[in-house]
Amino acid sequence: MLQLLFAIAFSAAPLTLYVPPMRSLSLFVETVEIFLREAIHHTARAYPRIRLGYSRIISSIRRSRQP
Repeated sequence: MLQLLFAIAFSAAPLTLYVPPMRSLSLFVETVEIFLREAIHHTARAYPRIRLGYSRIISSIRRSRQP
């Protein structure tokens, strides 16, 4: 049982190098929140333009196929 405990402890020790400290993690989370907030804003502005462009393309294709 002691050998299993040591095996788990020493295999998990390198994983702690990949986990950032909490102060860096909170900065990362804050940056992600700001990025998502701005992305949602730009998507909301671009969506009507994308719909308009798509409908114009579809209508021109329909007009070109009519006899």
